Amino acid sequence: MDVKNYLENSKLMVEEALDHYLPPEGTFPPQIYRAMRYSIFAGGKRLRPILVVAGSETVGGRGKDTLPVACAIELIHTFSLIHDDLPAMDNDDYRRGKASSHKVFGEALAILTGDALITEAFQLMTNRDLISHLNPNQIIEIVNEVATAAGHSGMIGGQVMDMESEGQKIEPSILEYIHTRKTGALIMVSVRVGAKLGGGNEQEVSLLSDYGEKLGLAFQIRDDISDAREKDGKWGLEA
Repeated sequence: MDVKNYLENSKLMVEEALDHYLPPEGTFPPQIYRAMRYSIFAGGKRLRPILVVAGSETVGGRGKDTLPVACAIELIHTFSLIHDDLPAMDNDDYRRGKASSHKVFGEALAILTGDALITEAFQLMTNRDLISHLNPNQIIEIVNEVATAAGHSGMIGGQVMDMESEGQKIEPSILEYIHTRKTGALIMVSVRVGAKLGGGNEQEVSLLSDYGEKLGLAFQIRDDISDAREKDGKWGLEA
């Protein structure tokens, strides 16, 4: 399989779905929809939604059937980036070479934009018109897993510990906690729910979950190395 071609085609499919699912900029009140679209379409590899698609296709499912959940996870990821960039958090003026949301729209609207994206994510995952092929129990299970990965015991918990540990020497167990949650939780759950949506059996879901967990850990380690190089005035990689 041509991996590069697969990634490009999957990314295009996700981009088209995101454009379709999100209300157009002219929708009232226009400020929030402009801000949502600005951050969603500010670049990025779409790694997480592609992993949802790939997880499904690996077990014989159809990637396009996962798009509401795949795009929902991308909305959650983008919400986290908007809030991470705020002055009270990482205080970053740029994201992927473009001005951060709060630099373009102001801090208040940036906060609300993040809030709008995460709530839109759960609306997408529970929209009966989009997920009519799923049974109610499956929907509840998927939404619960995504919420857990994004919440206090997942991505947000990892971010809290990362802030608390800044500038300190920390134990390996705390570092692993941060790595497996701050970035790793959403990556792992992307693969896992993709496999479930594709109809994977218990063993297939377990194996792909292990893969997603290791991929998420590697991704966070690589991201931390990149950040350290940037702080030292050296080159860094785009996360």
